Amino acid sequence: MKRQSRPRRDQIFFVGILALIIMSCNFAGSSAPATSTSIPTNEIVSTTVNPALSQVPASSTPDPTETSTPPNTSTPSPITTVESLKAMVTADLLSCHYGPGSEYLFLYGLRKGANIKLIGRTEGNNWVYVDGRNKCWVNIEYIDIAGDKNSLPVVYPGIAKLPISPSYSPTTVLKVLRNKNIVTVNWLDILLRAGDEEDASMQHYIIEVWRCEGGKIIFDPLATNDLSITFTDEPGCSEPSRGRIFVQEKHGFAGPTEITWPAYQ
Repeated sequence: MKRQSRPRRDQIFFVGILALIIMSCNFAGSSAPATSTSIPTNEIVSTTVNPALSQVPASSTPDPTETSTPPNTSTPSPITTVESLKAMVTADLLSCHYGPGSEYLFLYGLRKGANIKLIGRTEGNNWVYVDGRNKCWVNIEYIDIAGDKNSLPVVYPGIAKLPISPSYSPTTVLKVLRNKNIVTVNWLDILLRAGDEEDASMQHYIIEVWRCEGGKIIFDPLATNDLSITFTDEPGCSEPSRGRIFVQEKHGFAGPTEITWPAYQ
């Protein structure tokens, strides 16, 4: 019997090398298993959606089923004029004056709670005309009016008149100067006799000015013991500004003396 021959050493080495090559190829071709990364439990992932970012912009085209309302361009209806309005005095003691302003002579006082009847107003300030045997003027700041004071007729100047002084003549305007918006008026002095002042605080001259302010004519009764006065008159009104002067003494008013000045240039 022949004895089997053993494999040669170089053949065994070659077979081992070949096996290693085949195993490495299989390893390289296989994909690595996927690994998942877990979120640490101490971190919070917000899933809230910002409403401001999630909203779809509205279309600028109006819904065809909706009808847009055009702006109101109609002229406001004029206020209906009434003959009178009722009012009640709210001040403890309200002074009622001969003219539409606190600068005019005092006539009498009205106590708080007194019911009065208003029959007129001025155009351009807050004074109203009180009916009665002795008609006089009060400021609307100190009364409650049952209605709109602008519905009263304008009675000054015109229907309501100041009592005439029996003893003095009107003054004379000497000079009127205008510097842009500033108007200055000078007049002749009319001396009063001693005792013809209503009291120590009475102002000798009442200067009534209808001047332009903010595009509207404002009625401004001014008072002074001097022989000149300065006031502001702006441009921009549809009607001309004007004024007049009264000499005031305890029995009444002398005048008026009209004042005119040039328009703003």
